[in-house]
Amino acid sequence: MIDISSKKIIIFDLDDTLAASKSVIEEEMSDLISGLLTKKKIAVIGGGSWKQFNEQLLGHLQCREDLLSNLYLFPTTATRFYRCHNGIWVEVYSDVLRPDERERIKLSFKKAFEESGYVQPEKVYGDIIEDRGTQITFSALGQKAPVFEKEKWKLENESLRQKIASIMRDLIPEFEVRTGGLTSVDITKKGINKAYGVRQIEKLLKIPINEMVFIGDALYPGGNDHAVIETGIETIAVKGPEDTKKVIIGWL
Repeated sequence: MIDISSKKIIIFDLDDTLAASKSVIEEEMSDLISGLLTKKKIAVIGGGSWKQFNEQLLGHLQCREDLLSNLYLFPTTATRFYRCHNGIWVEVYSDVLRPDERERIKLSFKKAFEESGYVQPEKVYGDIIEDRGTQITFSALGQKAPVFEKEKWKLENESLRQKIASIMRDLIPEFEVRTGGLTSVDITKKGINKAYGVRQIEKLLKIPINEMVFIGDALYPGGNDHAVIETGIETIAVKGPEDTKKVIIGWL
């Protein structure tokens, strides 16, 4: 295990690292994060919206208010950055897509569905295409689909998701296209990914990359955490929240 005595900040992915996909963190995870916040700064970079970060993480994080100043949140794949000042979460920056860019992305998704053969299921759970302002996200079963349904869809349709993503890269090469979570395809401005988030931490928090460590479930080639490797940051691959708990317990 990486020795974190020389590390100033621990960076986590959210979905399938700190919590099951689109689910809330467990009480044990809350306790572990709180304990780690007494020793280190923590950043979380995920594809979900700020609302989702609130629902999954902040709404279930039980820790002293003063410790929140050590927590830095980067929703929608680091297109936004929030930090806590005196108990209030403040947006530091936001890389918002222009209206014409958002419309182009949505129209491109329609073309990609036609070319790939994707057909919207009869039963969906929320929006298939979600406009998060800084990111447009396609979720094959809808944003609020149960985890077991998403796991089943991924098992049966991962090649279809990759095909949609590949078509989107050809249709809109001026944007960043990547798969995320179990059923999603995320679109942001070009060059914005989790490596961008790591560099923003370096720039805005004045922390050298060699004093960071990143923990995620998708560090493999093609995974939505893999981009961080290009920064030279040390990484720890986990298979899910239970693995993450073991890593944090080892540090504490």
